[in-house]
Amino acid sequence: MKGPAPVERPYLGKLLAIAVIVMFFAWTAIRALGARPAETPSASVFPKPTTDAPLANSPASQSTVFAGGCFWGVQAVFEHIKGVKSATSGYSGGRVKSPSYEVVSMGVTGHAESVQVTYDPSQITYGQLLMVYFSVAHDPTQLNRQGPDTGSQYRSAIFYSNDQQKRIADNYIAQLNSAAVYSRPIITKVVPFEAFYPAEDYHQDYLKKNPGNPYIVMEYVEGQTLAERIEAGPLATSEIIDIGVQAAEALAEAHERGVVHRDIKSSNIMI
Repeated sequence: MKGPAPVERPYLGKLLAIAVIVMFFAWTAIRALGARPAETPSASVFPKPTTDAPLANSPASQSTVFAGGCFWGVQAVFEHIKGVKSATSGYSGGRVKSPSYEVVSMGVTGHAESVQVTYDPSQITYGQLLMVYFSVAHDPTQLNRQGPDTGSQYRSAIFYSNDQQKRIADNYIAQLNSAAVYSRPIITKVVPFEAFYPAEDYHQDYLKKNPGNPYIVMEYVEGQTLAERIEAGPLATSEIIDIGVQAAEALAEAHERGVVHRDIKSSNIMI
């Protein structure tokens, strides 16, 4: 004898689908509300670190890893600075070996989108790299986010390779906070370097390969976009810091006009 036929629930699947869609849009709205314009440095001239390593007497190679939100913009800034040999997008600070972008983006591996900077210490000091990092590459006052990009994978962090880098970074953060360069305190973590995993090929040199992508369209600065200025030739440290301050001011003005930003950084003006 057959039992009763199962009761079909034709609307259950639709209700679940609607619930998922509503949750998605609600989360998107919350992220947008939580976004704020990048902090603009209050100083007309960004202060140099009082503690720094001297320029080396002969050419050499040293490396450090910076995390500051989406690695596309951070890489684009550092790879065009005189004295920087290479800048590679990748992942650092996590628990899994050789993670993929998709897994890191879920925020479950502990990695941060990072950029490994290899430089010649006879041409540029570690402190000068930090000046670029704090004034141009990202907003160091946002905790686990850059603009609407949220999660620990977008955190602000310096992965130091030796005690000297740690000392210079710690002292510079204290110096900037003491001088109230930003209206909010710098929350950048200074942590020991453990491993760096290069990101997939399509993430490397993303600005060069995709100059028209709406995600990384640059605000005009003195008649040029930052992308156009980069293509014109290498940027001196002092010049890119000046551009970064101007770009941050332009971003603040755009935000006041009610312009919606896809991503908010002083180095990547995205309007």
